[in-house]
Amino acid sequence: MNRDRRKEIQRVIAQLQDLAMQISAVSERIDMIKSDEEEYRDGIPENMQSSDRYYKAEAAADALTSAYDDLESFDVESVISSLQGAME
Repeated sequence: MNRDRRKEIQRVIAQLQDLAMQISAVSERIDMIKSDEEEYRDGIPENMQSSDRYYKAEAAADALTSAYDDLESFDVESVISSLQGAME
């Protein structure tokens, strides 16, 4: 691989490292929102747990869990490792 492509890969790796930090921060925010929504849902009185309010809170908590899990499954380190392998 020539020097120019190596430099370009190094720039991409730096961007991915920045992205990993941003993803981590966003993931933490989603987790906090999810926890708040679960706390809200769990605080709904038992006699209202068949209400639309409860089901909406439950659906929101489930969607936030999915968003968190999807974000956490993104493996930046694997991408970086592959790029580093390409430079060898």
